[in-house]
Amino acid sequence: MATWNPFQTFFARQSPVGDDGPPIQLRVISFNIRYATSSPFPNEKLWPDRAPVLTNQLLHEVRLLETPSPGANVSTAQPLAHGSAFIGLQEVLHNQLVDILAALNRVPDDQRTDEPAQGPLWAHVGVGRDDGATKGEYSPIIYPIQTYDLLHNETIWLSPTPDKPSKGWGAGSIRILTVGVFEHKQTKRRHIAANTHLDNESSESRFESVKIILATLRRVHEQWSQGQPLGVFLTGDFNSFPDQEAYLSLRDDGWLRDLHEEIPPPERYGEDVTFTGFKPEDWQKERGRIDYIWFGPHGSSADTGSSPWSPLGYAILPNVFDNGIYLSDHRAVVGDLRLRGT
Repeated sequence: MATWNPFQTFFARQSPVGDDGPPIQLRVISFNIRYATSSPFPNEKLWPDRAPVLTNQLLHEVRLLETPSPGANVSTAQPLAHGSAFIGLQEVLHNQLVDILAALNRVPDDQRTDEPAQGPLWAHVGVGRDDGATKGEYSPIIYPIQTYDLLHNETIWLSPTPDKPSKGWGAGSIRILTVGVFEHKQTKRRHIAANTHLDNESSESRFESVKIILATLRRVHEQWSQGQPLGVFLTGDFNSFPDQEAYLSLRDDGWLRDLHEEIPPPERYGEDVTFTGFKPEDWQKERGRIDYIWFGPHGSSADTGSSPWSPLGYAILPNVFDNGIYLSDHRAVVGDLRLRGT
């Protein structure tokens, strides 16, 4: 386990700002939070027990970015200049999204509603996969509303009929891709964020889903790039080890790269495995790295200079602490990127 500090990337490794405009620092988080089931696995706690610990971890990871200090007036809080954060979550039911955004926005209990808070600090894009509204699991992208404007968003169903709730290729569940185009308020720099959760049952579904994801991101990139560098990152639970179909398809395409592979091993922080189960000793065959942060675009597999991003850091966080409560059966993946100046 490396001893690298994941926060160092926002401070120690920053490049000087040149005449071509300031770079933008981003922390990107991918986390399958495990849906709020009423029939938990052995050693799995119900969502009301997991939620405070899980949201505390998210707050900790973004505390030096947009989130104000405890007790601050969030209605007047100003975003910090040195960075921003985007959070891609998977397996999120509507009530969980409400809880998470209430925590991130520090909404008092007596002011909470049944709808996800859209500010004053954080908002989301994304819909429930079952009806394109609120039913079923979301794959939301949570973004800092004080720092970024949302220019465009869409949900694509990973099926032969991607414009409506549907599944295909033997998938056990409906699967979606959430896409957003964001513009940095101060610099007007833009990037694309995408988030997904591929099927756990069908290899064919995962393989075909990657084709749809890449085609969608290339289309959105072409529509919104307007001749300027337009970074893309993709978060998600791919239900694919690095030697399996979904990962290999993305890797071999070359347009996006796995952030894990772009950070030298001594500088990676934390764990190696992203899926643990709630009793790791019972899930040995399933344990592995299946949650990823991909970034690009890259011109070709041999081209190291074409991407507008500079990779800075990578971490896999713990998902259980001394109280014995597993946040999820997955671990959060945290990446630090710098969007180079124009």
